[in-house]
Amino acid sequence: MSNEKMKKATPVQQEYQQLANQLEPKRPLFQNCWRAFLAGGLICVIGQAIQEMFVHWAGFDEKKAANPTVAVLILISVILTSLGLYDKLGQWAGAGSAVPVTGFANSMASAAIEHRSEGFVLGVGGKMFKLAGPVIVFGTVAAFVVGIITFVLKGTGGGH
Repeated sequence: MSNEKMKKATPVQQEYQQLANQLEPKRPLFQNCWRAFLAGGLICVIGQAIQEMFVHWAGFDEKKAANPTVAVLILISVILTSLGLYDKLGQWAGAGSAVPVTGFANSMASAAIEHRSEGFVLGVGGKMFKLAGPVIVFGTVAAFVVGIITFVLKGTGGGH
């Protein structure tokens, strides 16, 4: 409970909150960080392996192999989400499974699966992009700002 809410709480509510805080199990911070590191690292290792396969077996160069690698990672994430396995990984790994592109794909696929009974447009499409919309907007704005900064730096002789 925030300090502002705590000030407005009755003495019984304050006493209850103090008791709840004492009984709340401590979070294993080191263990959570280690799990996130392992899961995020494993996802990156799998992504690198997929990229190497595109380079060596499909004849792509490293730059051209990047897009199909991301597509394969997204496909794997959606399949694992539909089987209920990605959520189990997320419960174990925490942010390690949520931060990479696979976590974004998982959250979109989860929203689509959860709301499919509401129809394709308002259910699947609407709920899926309710989550994706802010991410896309933020990414677009960030890319615009970086582009402006790059333009200004190159224009003043600071770039290549």
